[in-house]
Amino acid sequence: MALGDRIHRVTFQNPAPATPDGDGGYLETWADCTPAAWKVAITPATTQDLERVAAGTVISSASHLVEGAFHPQVTTKTRMLFAGQTFAITGKVNVDMRSVDMLCGAVEVVP
Repeated sequence: MALGDRIHRVTFQNPAPATPDGDGGYLETWADCTPAAWKVAITPATTQDLERVAAGTVISSASHLVEGAFHPQVTTKTRMLFAGQTFAITGKVNVDMRSVDMLCGAVEVVP
């Protein structure tokens, strides 16, 4: 994929330690990855695309394919923020095992 195709600026976040909510429970909090802002290409996932991602990792479902430069902090616990939408990363492949590019499956999280 050409660098010019990575037109979407996203923010990656990982779970942070839970904070008490004052009522005996805890609030889920998120911390930006370092660096948080990342340029990727986001495309609707096809069955063929999902086979590419699933071949290298465990994947539950995905609605979108995210391609970009490798980010070492992105895992299946990571969420991605883009244009007011939140996506859960459902799978990640280190393309050619060189830590240069990554291919991720993502599903939109609907509140």
